[in-house]
Formats: sequence, structure tokens, C-alpha cells
Amino acid sequence: MSHDLPAVDQPTWSSTCAGLLLGFICYALPWTVFAALPTAVDDSSVLRIQGSNTIGATLGPALARGLLEEQGLSAIRIEAGAAENEQKIIGTNANGRSVTIEVAAHGSGTGFTALQVGSADLAASSRPIKDSEVSALASLGDLQSRDAEHVIAIDGLAIILHPSNPIGALRIDQLAQLFSGELQDWSQLGGKNGPVTLYARDDNSGTYDTFKELVLSANGTNLAVSARRFESSQALSDAVSQDPQGIGFIGLPYIRQAKALAIAAGESQAMLPSTSLIATEDYPLSRRLFLYNQPDLSNPWAKALVRFAHSERGQAIVAQSGFIAQTVQAIDIAADPLMPQAYQTLAREAQRLSVNLRFQQGSAVLDNKAHRDLERLLAYLTAQDKLHRKVVLVGFGDAKGDPARAELLSRLRAMAVRRELARQGVIVRQVTGLGDELPVAANNADDGRIKNRRVEVWVY
Repeated sequence: MSHDLPAVDQPTWSSTCAGLLLGFICYALPWTVFAALPTAVDDSSVLRIQGSNTIGATLGPALARGLLEEQGLSAIRIEAGAAENEQKIIGTNANGRSVTIEVAAHGSGTGFTALQVGSADLAASSRPIKDSEVSALASLGDLQSRDAEHVIAIDGLAIILHPSNPIGALRIDQLAQLFSGELQDWSQLGGKNGPVTLYARDDNSGTYDTFKELVLSANGTNLAVSARRFESSQALSDAVSQDPQGIGFIGLPYIRQAKALAIAAGESQAMLPSTSLIATEDYPLSRRLFLYNQPDLSNPWAKALVRFAHSERGQAIVAQSGFIAQTVQAIDIAADPLMPQAYQTLAREAQRLSVNLRFQQGSAVLDNKAHRDLERLLAYLTAQDKLHRKVVLVGFGDAKGDPARAELLSRLRAMAVRRELARQGVIVRQVTGLGDELPVAANNADDGRIKNRRVEVWVY
């Protein structure tokens, strides 16, 4: 029997998203002109970035190049580093001296280790820092603080198959069964007879950590020892696209010649890893890409790169690199009879903005990304003349035993956002709490509950 699920890559009541053009930049943080940065007194690098292969392969070097361009350097080039998956971005300043930024991409975990031993100024990570890493790096300061943790882009883990595989959609629990080895033949999922070949990133990879957390650990399983492991995202994707029995997971820019599956979580509909669904983090396997630094940062180049990554130009580079820029755009949503009545009214009369505001785990305190998103949101509302009674905030939460409690908590989250906006002079038109309606993730794991605890922003 086939277990295919109906794929969703267009706006639906469950995703409440619409298409965003990859690379379309709308309202972002104002560009700040940096003062000229100092050069090294010797031939050493001015900035060392270590960590995620997902970031380090293309996005990290592209941001480094952009920063060198902004600093007025010329003859900028990218050269291979001392080892595989390492690059040097080199430019020449007005005095004819070379300025070098190093990017090493050996996996997210290596970035935090490099910070700890002082061999990197920035850790690039495609997952949040672990509690054990926070403890290990406590001497550097609080690595989970707003001064240390920076979301620079949104990505989605794509589940990829050979283009000839007829299966179009799977649930997350089915992925766990496949990658743990419980299901070993495609016929068990309604596909053609043939053994399943598993492809996975290596243990140092943030992509693997994310997959392990969202798929394997969430379902009480471990990766099968038979899985073929890769350090390189490109190499893994190319291997799957050449293997009719293969299945793998990869960052969104690395789908390449493979076929992406639609994925369902909990009661959500199956969703393809489209730009729009990932922008709002509604897609079940969406994730954030981070830069981490010690809070009391002394390297001016590291500070400058973080600021550049958040700037309008930096976010344009994010989009050009194949990831999702954190911009604010209005989206038309089609009303559907299955929506709650209040939500149908919004869909008919207003537009949803392409940002969801989320909260720290176990609290009603906005997370670090939400604080940055509030700045972007304010810039958009100001530019669109929507500061006075044009905004509706809709809170959501995870399922509770008491629906009234779930509705109350979701409303309180929306009110927390209203307070933040009021400080900036925004008068909100309406605050609504819809409890556990319209889930975008399963509620049987912390990550899913965090995704469901969100506040949507709508404008008239």
C-alpha cells in the first residue's frame, strides 16, 4: 500500500504561506557604513571562521568577499586553504597589502571547539549551540546571549531521492524508520522493490545534528550503521542523484540533480522545501544558520562580518547563495473553510507578513532571532505607513490538555509582541490567540512545540 501524502508547495490553510521569490529583497535592516578596519601587522589573517560545511562552502566565503568589497579592497580572490574544505578570501588594500579572511568548513561542532582553543574568531553553525558546548565555553561568556548568537539565514533540510523514485512524500516517523534501518526496502513504502541505500552527513556536521534531532531522536531511533557518510554536501547530493535506491538529507542549496520529497509532521500537511515555507519556518525540516562569537568580542573584523551579514546587502548575498533571506514581505493567503473563522476573515481582508516571531524554550520571552526580526518588522511598517492600527497579531501554541489554556497562552505570546512594538510607537489593531490551531509541527518533541509557539503578523 502506498504511503504517499499529498504534497503542498502552494499556499494552504495549514501552511498559510505563499511563494516568495528566491533572492527577492524587500525591507531589511538599514545598511551601516563601516569605518575602515585595521589590517594585520604581519601576514596573518584578519578573521578566522570555522565550523559548518553548509555555511562554509559558499555562504561564508561570499559574505567575506562582500565585506572586503565594502571595505574598498580590490583584486579580491578566493583560494584553496591548507586542507580540503578550507578557503582563503584575499583582497588588496589601498597600500598594496593583502588582507585575508580564512573559512574552514569541517562541521558545526568544530567551530565551537575552535572558539574554545582560540583558533577561530567566529563559529559558523547550522544548528543551535548545545548545552554542553555552552558549559564548555562558559569562560568566554554566555554564548546564548543576543551579543553572541546571530541567525544569519534560514535553511531547510531537503530529503532527496533519485529522480526516478516514484515516492513523493513521507512523514517524519517514516524517515526515522528508513534511516534507522527498520524499513529496508522501498516496497514497504509503496515504491518499487529494491533495497534502500542511506546517505548521511558525517558526525561533525550541523546538518546531521539537525537531522538527528528533528527526525531520529524525536522518534527514539539512531542512524543505521550501514549509512554512507559524507563531509561534503555536494558529494552526498551527487551520490544520491546517481543511485536509484538512494535517499539522503541535505541543505536546501544542495538538492542539485536529486529529487526533493514533501515532508509531513504531526497533523501538518506534507510540504515541499519551498522558499515560502522555509522563510516562515513552517516547513517541518526548516532550520536556522548561525554565527557565534564570544560576547565581549575584540576582533573588529568579526564584529563587522556579523553586522554585514544582517545588513540589506548581506541578506541579498544570503539569497544569492541559495538560502533564505530574513526579509519582510506581504503575502496574500487564500481563505479556506477549514480555517478558524477569525483566520478566514484575516485571509479575506488582510495580508500575512513573511515572518514568524518565536520564543525561548519554556518561556514567553522572545528568542534572539525574534528581537532582530522586530527591527526588520518596524522598518517595514514604517516604510509602508502601517504604524497606526494596521497590524494584527495572531498567537499560536502547542496542544494542551485544556484548550482554553492553550488559547490563553497563545494570546499572551501575541501580547508580548504587542508590548515590544508599542515601545517603538506601533499601535496594534487587534491581538488574537488561536491556541493549538493550524499546527506546523508535531507536538511530541521540544523542537516541534517551539515551532508551534509562534506569533504571526498580519497587516491591513
